[in-house]
Formats: sequence, structure tokens, C-alpha cells
Amino acid sequence: MKLDIITSLYVFTLAAFIGFEVIRRVSPLLHTPLMSLTNALDAIAVVGAIILAGEHKSNLAAILGTIAIVAATSNIVGGFLITDRMLRMFKASGPKKP
Repeated sequence: MKLDIITSLYVFTLAAFIGFEVIRRVSPLLHTPLMSLTNALDAIAVVGAIILAGEHKSNLAAILGTIAIVAATSNIVGGFLITDRMLRMFKASGPKKP
């Protein structure tokens, strides 16, 4: 059990570091499509968290699953709000020419 937690934390740390490095090197022009992609990936995370919380193998699994649901859902909502704001920046702000 302890080895599983250590291995999981190691994988999480590596994924966070690699994700940060990949995102940092993306050009600003590609941020909107990247946000849409991460929203889709977070939707998959929500489904996995719902399955984890629903199995209720232990109280810890249910608590962590619930936290994962809240975190991934807030990430999806925030991602859509940011994407919408970025897309509004590309719209013309003045009157349209005939």
C-alpha cells in the first residue's frame, strides 16, 4: 500500500513537471486551442473521479474521488471562461464597415 502511494506521487510529480514545461513553451497563438484540449482532458478526469468515488472501496478513496471531482470540474469551468475571454479578444471592437 505504501509503495503504491509513493509510486503514485512520483508519477504525479513527473506529470506536473512535464506538463509545466510543455505548456510554458507553447506560443501565445496556440493557447486557445490548447485550453480547449485541456478542457476535454479534464472531462475525462471527472469521469474517472466519479467512478473512483462511486466504487467506495474505502473512505479515503471516496474522499479523494470527491476532491478530484471538485478540482477537475472547477478546472473545466475556469478553462471555458478563460477560453471565452480569449476568443472575445479576437473579435472586432469597432463598428463594422459596409
